[in-house]
Amino acid sequence: MRLQLITVFGGSGFVGRHLVQRLAKTGAQIRIAVRHPARARFLRPLGDVGQIVPLVAPVTSDAAVAAAVAGADTVVNLTGILFERGAQTFAAVHAEGAGRIATAAAAAGAARLLHVSAIGADPAAPSRYAASKGEGEAAVRAAFPAAVILRPSVVFGPEDDFFNRFGLLARLAPALPLIGGGHTRLQPVYVGDVAEAAVRALGDPAAAGKTYELGGPRIYTLRQIMELVLAETRRHCLLLPLPFAAATLIASLAQFLPVPPLTPDQVTLLRSDNVVGAGALGLADLGIQPTAAEVIVPTYLARHRAGGVRTMGTVA
Repeated sequence: MRLQLITVFGGSGFVGRHLVQRLAKTGAQIRIAVRHPARARFLRPLGDVGQIVPLVAPVTSDAAVAAAVAGADTVVNLTGILFERGAQTFAAVHAEGAGRIATAAAAAGAARLLHVSAIGADPAAPSRYAASKGEGEAAVRAAFPAAVILRPSVVFGPEDDFFNRFGLLARLAPALPLIGGGHTRLQPVYVGDVAEAAVRALGDPAAAGKTYELGGPRIYTLRQIMELVLAETRRHCLLLPLPFAAATLIASLAQFLPVPPLTPDQVTLLRSDNVVGAGALGLADLGIQPTAAEVIVPTYLARHRAGGVRTMGTVA
């Protein structure tokens, strides 16, 4: 009997490495569809010889996407960008790319499609990021109505670009910015819980066509996030309230850096809370007890302490 074949778009990313490890344990053959296969080679040891195969498949190419999903039983879309560069725009990746993958998966006869979006996805959102995520969800539903959509809040874990970013800033700067006064509410969710949610949703026929919003067990204000970072890094920075207008001005300059620490669109995102909506399906509906940030974050923020141990943690 043929082993299940799974194509994972964006599998070399933060969530991808955790999900691929779990999928490999099922014995499935896994294609990692990415723009740069060389950057996905580190995933090969997570499975048996030949079980995990990276291939070139930019989501902007009809032909490449169709080839990547040919014969696949399951398709997973994890692709996403935090800022735009050249052809890598929010519209091209989050909206058009998502629709292209869903259309190709349906045409190839895939039994399951899982699409990872984000809390706040809405075509009418003022943020281009959130609007493109909403447009992508609509395109996925139109092409593959039975798709499962996961909407995580801010995802944390050893390789994250959230707590680590603030931890690094605490090492280098005398103050941490509280954009908009630090009142925005966030519900950080552990990357291992997001990966487990994906596996369980793919294995549960009842999840087909549903949308799940994924958040951790606690809601924090941005100020509380910064206080947690300072406590775990043992740093003594000032917490400096920064009005949205001032943050937008700074971001308008910072966005041109090779890897911008802040963009105007991210400031716009911070004008709205990022928490699980009332009545939304979530981790509990998939049988998952959410992991608290206080349990995981100390294991990797120690690298940002003065003389701290520089460990990157492990995939789990």
